[in-house]
Amino acid sequence: MYNISRILGGAAIALAAFAGALSSAHAAPRTDFKVCTSIYAGWMPWGEAQAQGILAKWGKKYGITISAVQLNDYVESINQYTAGKFDGCTMTNMDALTIPAAGGVDSTALIVGDYSNGNDGIVLKGKKKLADIKGQSVQLVEFSVSHYLLARALETAGLRERDVKVVNTSDADITAAFATPAVTSTVTWNPMLSSIAASPDVSLVYTSKQLPGEIMDLMVVNTKTLQENPAFGKALTGAWYEMMSIMTAKDERATRALTAMGKASGTDLAGFQSQLAATAMFYQPKAALDFATKKELPTIMGRIAKFSFDHGILGPNVKSADGIGIAFDGNVVIGDKKNVKLRFDPTYMKMAADGKL
Repeated sequence: MYNISRILGGAAIALAAFAGALSSAHAAPRTDFKVCTSIYAGWMPWGEAQAQGILAKWGKKYGITISAVQLNDYVESINQYTAGKFDGCTMTNMDALTIPAAGGVDSTALIVGDYSNGNDGIVLKGKKKLADIKGQSVQLVEFSVSHYLLARALETAGLRERDVKVVNTSDADITAAFATPAVTSTVTWNPMLSSIAASPDVSLVYTSKQLPGEIMDLMVVNTKTLQENPAFGKALTGAWYEMMSIMTAKDERATRALTAMGKASGTDLAGFQSQLAATAMFYQPKAALDFATKKELPTIMGRIAKFSFDHGILGPNVKSADGIGIAFDGNVVIGDKKNVKLRFDPTYMKMAADGKL
């Protein structure tokens, strides 16, 4: 379900939406905004912020309204953002590059919420080590971070992608598919990963803990929308860090919030806490700011851009891994400086860290 034709189709829609938006460049500031999210431990706080009225509270502070909508299909949520149906969306750093940025939609990583520290992994049936994956059909969401994780893992085992067969499978279907006798290996993320790994005779042979900082979980927003409506960025960021404060308070309210997030993601409090334990959450804005401005970030994104180009998922008009510009703190840009479509902008995280929201 996640394939080249779908990406390119989404890109065409996005380009049309983007072109239409240019004609209203001088429109009055907006007051209503929508973001979308999907089921993942690091993104569940957005739904809880909506449920608790925290998004409404911060929107009111800045004279706007923001709503967060949870979609069950991760890739579809990004496609809808790319097509202009949402002003922001939760996604990984790789998917931010290969879908909206590759589709021509200039996007900003407003908040770096965490990086996967074991929440993504490779599981095998009846086998105990990664090298045993050779010759197997591997189900995963093709061209996603799961695919990237597989490629990086295979390198460590002295294998290449040609040594396995990738079977594209929607995240919504991956657990049920693995339960069938025919499927013996998969790459996925939590909560699906923990459910699958708990099955009899199943081994977790590689996780994102072995790639610290490479799979980031972001709130990505439309750059033009953010530039024209800074109140949107301020309210969204303020709501996020209030939720982070609630989650780390170690009181009854924190327990209620964590329990609700666990239930919304199909598990219980203990299950959700185990997923958070495999997530390097940046609960404090200073921690997020430090990560978003680290000197290694351009190197990581350069590696991901190369993987994406090598797999043909940056689009037919991108002629090299440097075809799309990616901007970072301190005016650092990798790739084409005339075609910057993804920005790691720490401005609003810094506001939060400085207590200026």
